[in-house]
Amino acid sequence: MSLDERALHELLVESEDLHSDAMRTTRESLRDLVALGAGALAAGGLGRAVLRFFDTPAFAKESPDIQIMQTAASIENLAVSTYDAALGLPFMAGVPVLVKTFMMKTKDQHAEHGRAFNATATRLGGAAQNGPDPELKKVVDAKLPTLKAPGDVVDLAITLETGAAQTYVANTAALNDVDARKVVASVMGVEAQHISILNAVQALLGTPDLLTLPPPASRLPAPAGSVGFPDSFLKTEQARPGDEGAIK
Repeated sequence: MSLDERALHELLVESEDLHSDAMRTTRESLRDLVALGAGALAAGGLGRAVLRFFDTPAFAKESPDIQIMQTAASIENLAVSTYDAALGLPFMAGVPVLVKTFMMKTKDQHAEHGRAFNATATRLGGAAQNGPDPELKKVVDAKLPTLKAPGDVVDLAITLETGAAQTYVANTAALNDVDARKVVASVMGVEAQHISILNAVQALLGTPDLLTLPPPASRLPAPAGSVGFPDSFLKTEQARPGDEGAIK
C-alpha cells in the first residue's frame, strides 16, 4: 500500500487538530476541577477541611493521582528539552524543512501538555513539576552524545514518544479522579500520533527528496502507507511508574 500525495501533509494537519482537541478537553476538565473545589468550599466546614488537607505537602506526596500528574509533566518537560537539544545539533541543519517544522511543532505541543498536567496537579492540591523524569533523563543523557545523524534523532524521539504514550495508557486506567483521567487520555492520542509520523519520517529519511509536500506518490516505497501504525493497540511495557517523576 502506498500513500497518496496528500497523506504526509494530512498526518501533520491531523496531529495539530488532535492536539487542539486534546487541549480543549483539558481546559474543560480543569474547569470541572475548579468547580468541584469551589463546591466543596461552599459546603461548609467539612469542605474547607478537605481542601486544606489537599493543600498539605503530605497529601501531595501520598496522593497517587498527584504523583501520576507530576510524572506526566516530568516526561513532557524532558521531551521539550530533548527536542530542543536535538534541533540544535549541527547535522540537523540539513534535514528536510518538513521534518524540522514537525519537530518544532511537536516540541511546542509537549510544552503545552506539560502545562496542562501541572495545572491538573495543582488543582488536585499538589505542586507543579518543572523538572524532567529522572530515569528517562539518564537514557537521554547517555544517547545525546551518540547522535550522529537525523535517523538517530528520530529513533530517540520515537523512544520518548512511545514511553509517553504508553505511560498515559496505563495512567488513564490508574487515575481515580475522572477529570484528571480525561486530561491524560486526551494527550495520549496526540503522543500516539507523534509516533506514527516519526515512524513515517524514519522510513523516508534515506530518500530526503521524498520528504516534501506534496510527496511524489509514484516514488514512495510500499511500506510508507503502513509503517506509521505497527501495532493495533498501544502496549504498556514501556510505561513509566506513576511515581517516577513525582516531587519527592
